[in-house]
Amino acid sequence: MEAYTPFDRIFQSCGNIWHFRRADMDKLWEGMTEQEGKEDRLPYWNEIWPSSLALAGWLAEMQEDIQGKNCLDIGCGIGFTAILGRWLGAEVTAMDYEAQAIEYAKINEFLNGVPGVNWQVEDWREPKLPAESFDYIWAGDIMYEKDFAEPIAKYISTMLKSGGKAWIAEPRREIFHHLLDILHEHGLSHRLICYLPISPLTEQEMPVTVNIWQISKN
Repeated sequence: MEAYTPFDRIFQSCGNIWHFRRADMDKLWEGMTEQEGKEDRLPYWNEIWPSSLALAGWLAEMQEDIQGKNCLDIGCGIGFTAILGRWLGAEVTAMDYEAQAIEYAKINEFLNGVPGVNWQVEDWREPKLPAESFDYIWAGDIMYEKDFAEPIAKYISTMLKSGGKAWIAEPRREIFHHLLDILHEHGLSHRLICYLPISPLTEQEMPVTVNIWQISKN
């Protein structure tokens, strides 16, 4: 495997230097069919977004809580927060809808020398992982459509153990409130635990303010 490609991200986070391989975004767009052009199939998985950087910092703060615990990364993309969680000592399962995202996540696991993540291709609308298996769940920037709210809320409630917690980072999109509004219907409560400006890894000049929400299973 070559050590570097033009699509790689090499950056510092949580006191470590990370090397993450991405796909050629132009080729991903070119290869999409009309059906795959729907919002839930766009290749957002192929980037490390500000929400993931903010979430990484929070996981580092919570290292003592997640060490040795069964944790689930929802919509893991190319694997940054899953690999970081494993690096911090958590027992991590990571899922994404896109098989290609999981392929790159496995490459990145190797590049960063952090083995042991349980990678799964899974649709949160049709869960295959065992219910109530996880002490903690986390996700970064997963709400893109109003229709995502119901299956995400149900999936979190199904996968969390009683008394478990989920952390979701999001860049203050109005659409995220569709999820917050229905959490109580699934036995979940929420609170905003922090918000902070994050400088993107892309060429965007302005920092992005990211909220981190804690969702608890009652």
